[in-house]
Amino acid sequence: MALSLREERDTFGAVQVPFDKLWGAQTQRSLHNFDIGGPRERMPEPIILAFGILKKCAAKVNMEYGLDPNVGKAIMQAAQEVAEGKLNDHFPLVVWQTGSGTQSNMNANEVIANRAAEILGHKRGDKFVHPNDHVNRSQSSNDTFPTVMHIAAAMEINSRLIPGLKTLLDTLNSKVKYGIDRVIDTLPRLYQMSLEQLAQGGTAVGTGLNTKKGFDAKIAAAVAEETNLPFVTAENKFEALAAHDAFVETSGALNTVAVSLMKIANDIRLLGSGPRCGLGELILPENEPGSSIMPGKVNPTQCEALTMVCAQVMGNHVAVTVGGSNGHFELNVFKPMIANCLLHSLRLLGDASASFEKNCVRGIQANRERISKLLHESLMLVASLNPKIGYDKAAAVAKTAHKEGTTLKEAAMKLGVLSFEDFDKLVVPEKMLGPSG
Repeated sequence: MALSLREERDTFGAVQVPFDKLWGAQTQRSLHNFDIGGPRERMPEPIILAFGILKKCAAKVNMEYGLDPNVGKAIMQAAQEVAEGKLNDHFPLVVWQTGSGTQSNMNANEVIANRAAEILGHKRGDKFVHPNDHVNRSQSSNDTFPTVMHIAAAMEINSRLIPGLKTLLDTLNSKVKYGIDRVIDTLPRLYQMSLEQLAQGGTAVGTGLNTKKGFDAKIAAAVAEETNLPFVTAENKFEALAAHDAFVETSGALNTVAVSLMKIANDIRLLGSGPRCGLGELILPENEPGSSIMPGKVNPTQCEALTMVCAQVMGNHVAVTVGGSNGHFELNVFKPMIANCLLHSLRLLGDASASFEKNCVRGIQANRERISKLLHESLMLVASLNPKIGYDKAAAVAKTAHKEGTTLKEAAMKLGVLSFEDFDKLVVPEKMLGPSG
């Protein structure tokens, strides 16, 4: 069956576009020119939703500056559909495109323009609502794309990452006072990053060409109202277009979280190893079979998943670092890759934290019998003998016990350095958790 097509035009001429799609000529050209990676490499959904929010707010502000209210309201309605994810199938472009995100900005402009035209009773492609003159009014890809980067990242941090991390840390703290201070200290930083500073209003190179005075502050206020997040206009629009230090810093904070979670997951994995040939101090939930050949085997699968996520986040941070360092003169042209990597890290860490809490940490139990056995067999308890018999005699006790496979008490008795009573008074594990009185 032949695919039904319609004609769309841009400044390069006519292009045939699938009739059932809302995009236009520039989006279709990008599909031909950047056939890289296939569907899995599409622009992240949070970016698309953020475009809907931004274009809705831009139309709202532009009506204050003379945009036809009928056109403006239709744009707002169409953009709201984008923001709600109703038009995701009309955003086919991949991350690997022009570094300023021009094709994705035009994808949004074309989809919203054609949908708004339909709302007003006109045909797709007739330009009754123009993607540039109306939807993209007072905007440039150079300030629009970094703005949606910030909107998407801030929304993901607040809606997905922080709730997932806080639930995980609360559960960890309810189990045992774990070494998670670095993760806890990092959380407030994620609130304080300069992601709330929007580039919108800087247009092509930061000058604000083709905008009206006050447009930048008004659109930031509109986005803040729409998202219920504290967005403001960036003080320095040139910096907002040429550098993405806020993204590098945010990615660095996520890298720190990944490092901490890697240690936590690995410690839990090792403490739960066994049941007969490992440490076996923790009993981990048994969620699924662990082997296709060894019956009864259960793996620490949640620990494995989380540590793989942490490795991916660390790799993403390298890419964000490289991208952030490549802002040349007035423009950084690694924007889509930077946004993709950061959003990938946010999604993975948020989801993995929630999964790890629900399917592992919540159900962990201490193997008290095993812990007690290992504790009282530990040769390191000999340190509590130092104040009484001195380092050299304590070392002899430990070496004798190790060589002969006996307990410290038995070795101390054999060497005649302590009585049973004195040993029991000195070797009290509960008193070895801090300085003596």
